[in-house]
Amino acid sequence: MDILIYGTTEISYLIASRLHQQHNITILHDPDELSEKFGSLDARIVEGSGGDLAVLEQIEARKTDLFIACSALDEANIVACWTIKKIADIETICFIGKASLYKNFSSSTHNRYHVRYDIDSIIWPEKLLTKDIFRIISVPEALDVEYLAGGKAKLFEYRIKEDSAMIDTSIMDCKFPKNVLIPGITREGKLFIPKGSTTIHLHDKVFFIGVETALETLAVDFFKHDKKVKNVSIIGGGSVGYMLAEKLERTNKKVKLIEQDPERCEFLADSLKSTLVLQGNGTDLELLESEAIAAADACICTTNNDEKNLLCSLLIKQLGAKRVVTRVENIQNYELFERVGIDVVVSPKASALTEVLNRVQVQNVDVLALIEGGKGEVLRLTIPDTFKELQIKDLKLSANAIIGVIIRGHQVLIPNGDTSLFPQDRLKIFTMKEDSDKIKEFFFR
Repeated sequence: MDILIYGTTEISYLIASRLHQQHNITILHDPDELSEKFGSLDARIVEGSGGDLAVLEQIEARKTDLFIACSALDEANIVACWTIKKIADIETICFIGKASLYKNFSSSTHNRYHVRYDIDSIIWPEKLLTKDIFRIISVPEALDVEYLAGGKAKLFEYRIKEDSAMIDTSIMDCKFPKNVLIPGITREGKLFIPKGSTTIHLHDKVFFIGVETALETLAVDFFKHDKKVKNVSIIGGGSVGYMLAEKLERTNKKVKLIEQDPERCEFLADSLKSTLVLQGNGTDLELLESEAIAAADACICTTNNDEKNLLCSLLIKQLGAKRVVTRVENIQNYELFERVGIDVVVSPKASALTEVLNRVQVQNVDVLALIEGGKGEVLRLTIPDTFKELQIKDLKLSANAIIGVIIRGHQVLIPNGDTSLFPQDRLKIFTMKEDSDKIKEFFFR
């Protein structure tokens, strides 16, 4: 596929670095905006504006299959998408950072009118991040939650604590509920796909795939909790903090929200129905203590400043917070946040990257989720008609992977080695980032 990326932001680099080995990438950038790291990519780099017809014609943009506008300026991205549509009917993805612009393009009024220059996809990373956070905190103690097969199957991630019965026990000896698999373990920052003989260690982060009822039994039997999240503290009243508070209110959660800017506090207090809005600094220890912020079932730091989020998170942890979810803007800080003890680290850029990857996968394949900051992937693929019936234990995969879910008609199966695969089965496959292409090639060779 020929892909034209406009902008040299961190998200454009993440997209290009994931795609340049399998696709023909051209990066278009405004003058004086190119970082040296882009030089390491196998990509054509052109200086010019995405809204300049002459530049687009010069680089033969009409031959492009996909145009991704992800510069730092929303308006420039919108104009670039409109401009390239003048050349040809090219699929466009436009990144937006302002709530007002996103609402305008996603409103029912806007969708009422269709013209040739319509942008095909609008991505607002903060909205995607809000959905991810809400999904995670809905499951007590979970570090990550992904819905599979329309919610009939799920992927949960838990950290193994001191009181866990799994410590120093091999996976094959753990008496998990039926219809539960362990497709991945993260140990000391390294994600790997385990075997039945793999022993579970203290502080491991373990992924479980299963049907909902089996995972609920697992949660009660092995993680000793049946307490639902009732109270949530949020630090940061920007777009993510506001949208998250709205979602939590709809599920009857009690919410406290700290925001430093007085004008923003007025907006939040007027717009939110039951959330207690506190004007102050999330790093103010006296405020955190007096308002019992750390006593909530979950504490979420949502500002767009990594240093502030980290400091707020560490203060709340020191005050005894049970569960801290922290936003990270610079994806390179992901592992650092985890190493210093943050329970759950989330990134708007990682959420957005998953959306983009789904647009460029081969037919019948897409990426359901990125795991551990992109170290692993959950692939969704449909077995082609040319595939011959085979039991999973007889598959000779060219890379490590675990088939976690099979959807066959209306059935949702959690397979084992004796389970057979048939053409048109829809699979959810857990694999490593570097092995993803090998798994796709295996089924579609």
